[in-house]
Amino acid sequence: MGATVKVLNPHQAVFSGPTPLRGETITSYDLRAGASLILAALLAKGQSVIKEIYQVDRGYEKIEERLQKLGADIQRVPEGE
Repeated sequence: MGATVKVLNPHQAVFSGPTPLRGETITSYDLRAGASLILAALLAKGQSVIKEIYQVDRGYEKIEERLQKLGADIQRVPEGE
């Protein structure tokens, strides 16, 4: 997505900016990472696709509907489209 990131260890990373994020196809590997990817995608310029979104569904039921109510331009599409 274009961010400048320095990974310090498995538990810490430093993000430098401001760096404009750009839309990308990305994969969610767990619940918290997936939720963070959704927020980053909402800030990014262009379209983002997040794969393996079922990871987020485990903790945030219908998250796209909740974010739409807050004004987010987000939609769920079937995998592979």
